[in-house]
Amino acid sequence: MLFNSFGFIFIYLPIVIFVFFWLGRHNKTWAAGWLALMSVFFYGYWDYRYIPLFLASIGFNYWAGLRIALAISTRKAWLIFALTVNLLLLAYFKYANFFLYTISTIGNQYFEALDIILPIGISFYTFTQIAFLVDTYQGKVKEYRFVHYILFVSYFPHLIAGPVLHHKEMMPQFADDKNYHLSTENIAIGLSIFVVGLAKKILIADNIAPLANPVFSQGVHPQLIEAWIGTLAYTFQLYFDFSAYSDMAIGLSRLFGVKLPLNFNSPYKAENISDFWRRWHMTLSRFLRDYLYIPLGGNRYGLFNRYRNLMITMLLGGLWHGAG
Repeated sequence: MLFNSFGFIFIYLPIVIFVFFWLGRHNKTWAAGWLALMSVFFYGYWDYRYIPLFLASIGFNYWAGLRIALAISTRKAWLIFALTVNLLLLAYFKYANFFLYTISTIGNQYFEALDIILPIGISFYTFTQIAFLVDTYQGKVKEYRFVHYILFVSYFPHLIAGPVLHHKEMMPQFADDKNYHLSTENIAIGLSIFVVGLAKKILIADNIAPLANPVFSQGVHPQLIEAWIGTLAYTFQLYFDFSAYSDMAIGLSRLFGVKLPLNFNSPYKAENISDFWRRWHMTLSRFLRDYLYIPLGGNRYGLFNRYRNLMITMLLGGLWHGAG
């Protein structure tokens, strides 16, 4: 179910909003549970086969978070164990066939590709939960209500294309009583931001795509002018497509009174590559900075270690996006 589909805009969204605020007048736990349930439905609408793994990931990480919070001498061991399970799961779905293909290419033995279905959004919900585990280890997590945790991970506005969320930012908003009562201000702001994102997607990104797709098709050998047109078209298609979904996510979330973090800040206005990095996919950049670059030492231990940490961070950021 796409944010720009008629089924989402005219059927799914109105039903979710109406029932959420109706339940919110009586019991906010029921309202949160309804929103979590419909978020899981939204995820499973793509393919019901994704749901068991998705729920298993949520259950495992919630359990692991509790173990980390309750442990004293073994907290670090629990954290390492939980992180390892998450990263191995991500590696299996994203890299198992790539690994087999590589071995077959450089070796003498052929390995047939595995029948692996790549779950939609697995990178986003895995990184979101890794942040939760690390925050728990650092004592930053104060709330462990299971229904709110399910909602935090499955929350449909961010589930497919981000932004990457932090537990400590979202949980207080899910617990805020005023977010369970309809606000005309939130509706107006949310719809305005959603419409801007919808326009980026439908009017710009989707109309630029026909210029980019033929140039990047397999077996095509474009001429100079065609190659430049395709390259520039893809540059803007990629930005407006991703920026559109981030805007629509922020707008949809604001309808429920929940504020998601900004994910793009006019990156093509950047004056240099460092400025660009801080403006493009800002929540992923923040995640890599806070949970990888700084723990590695950042720029605190000399030039060599700084560039080593930058290379490791960028390498893992690339691996997160996939083998392609």
